[in-house]
Amino acid sequence: MFRIGFCLTAAFLAAVLSSAAIAQTSASPPATKQSPATSATDASKASLPAQVEKWTKDQWEAAKKEWAKDTAKWADCQKQSSKQKLEGRKSWPFLYKCMTG
Repeated sequence: MFRIGFCLTAAFLAAVLSSAAIAQTSASPPATKQSPATSATDASKASLPAQVEKWTKDQWEAAKKEWAKDTAKWADCQKQSSKQKLEGRKSWPFLYKCMTG
């Protein structure tokens, strides 16, 4: 009897943990996603620059690499950011808006 209870508990815990891992995996955005605003509604477009500030360094580096391909626009956005004295993560939302707007 003890063995059956143990097996059922183990199966239940395995199911809960695997569903939590699947939920966490599907909820996290892909690191290379560059312009989610194209498919988003107007309400989420407004909050997207605020979300950019919470990106990981890898996500930010991937975005910078993509944006740097348009050298003139990237240089202009960086110049505007410097004029506003934005540094580090504080500059990310501004640069995102500048490059995607």
